[in-house]
Amino acid sequence: MNAEIISVGTELLLGNILNSNAQFLAQQFAELGIPHYFQTVVGDNPERLKQAIQIASDRANLLVFTGGLGPTPDDLTTETIADFFSTPLIEKAEIVEDIAAKFAQRGRMMTDNNRKQALIPEGAEILHNPIGSAPGMIWQPRSHLTILTFPGVPTEMKRMWHEIAVPYLRQQGCGKEIIVSRTLRFWGISESALAEKVGTFFDLQNPTVAPYANYGEVKLRISAKSASEQVAQELIAPVEQQLRQIADIDCYGADEESLASVVGELLKERQATLSVAESCTGGGLGQMLTRVSGSSAYFWGGVVSYDNSVKERLLGVDPKAIATQGAVSAIVAEQMAAGVRSRLETTWGISITGVAGPGGGSDEKPVGLVYIGLANSEGATSQRYLFGDRGRDWVRQVSACSALDQLRRILLSGA
Repeated sequence: MNAEIISVGTELLLGNILNSNAQFLAQQFAELGIPHYFQTVVGDNPERLKQAIQIASDRANLLVFTGGLGPTPDDLTTETIADFFSTPLIEKAEIVEDIAAKFAQRGRMMTDNNRKQALIPEGAEILHNPIGSAPGMIWQPRSHLTILTFPGVPTEMKRMWHEIAVPYLRQQGCGKEIIVSRTLRFWGISESALAEKVGTFFDLQNPTVAPYANYGEVKLRISAKSASEQVAQELIAPVEQQLRQIADIDCYGADEESLASVVGELLKERQATLSVAESCTGGGLGQMLTRVSGSSAYFWGGVVSYDNSVKERLLGVDPKAIATQGAVSAIVAEQMAAGVRSRLETTWGISITGVAGPGGGSDEKPVGLVYIGLANSEGATSQRYLFGDRGRDWVRQVSACSALDQLRRILLSGA
């Protein structure tokens, strides 16, 4: 069995709603060991939906639909599927009763347009919705093809999936094998440079290794298919160990670990504390640190010194340094880091000053130029980065992560 997800809704195509249902279902397929090669998003248009069904039914034998099951005229999923397979719709009395009862519990009367939700193709089974008004269906319109439909509301879809769809699929023989994945996370190395180091691993069959990158971070996903999670983990473990050895310090963690959580653990191990002074990141670094549960044990606070007067008054930056070198400079980054460390009395101080864009750049100091400062009891240092004009959010995110990575490497070196 291999599956395809078909998400229905013009709002998805317009970007008004994030397609979290597809992400959830993809993860569920992996847990059940169901191969999954394609996802389709189609608007509320019956002809285009039929085209999607035609393509999907030729390459997959489990089609899972989300969205388009409501009572309004643009909710066309069920009737379009029935029309595609030339099957009449039948009103199910038990669905009408269920919808009416749910409306009555809320002190409302069911309207006529809700009866549309009681129509399912002849021969299909009802996929009951315990909390919403839109049921789904389980249908095999032809041999070797199963269709499941779910409402687009994530809470309804997830509950229906767990309570009804998963037991049904297990009865069909799914779940005898599962796919387990482990994601290694890297910072300070490009995707191409990492691929050159570990390229031979991309030819493995089980487990498989695949790279991907986002916002300056590179990841390697190791996936193994087996009859049990334990065996899959045993397949993954030696490959992970080899990849970590090759990448060395560039590999900072795995799965849900973040640079902020890893740095936090290193600080706790050393009973060290941290404060931050931010300019171009506008508090983004502090936000990363405080997202980690228990970060108050080592993160004492920060200063968002957007204006130069704040750098001077609160952080003790020399006005002459700003006048001669500019706010985006090595000396200012170092003085900011030393200043916040001194004011908050922490072991370490980190600073970030740069040109995030879209404006404010020059030939001498282009958009994407960032200085990151680090200070401890022995003094302050800084590093210069050129992140390029890739958008304000990109520069801010990568700057904050690079600052954490800079501290991580120093802590691991024994400083």
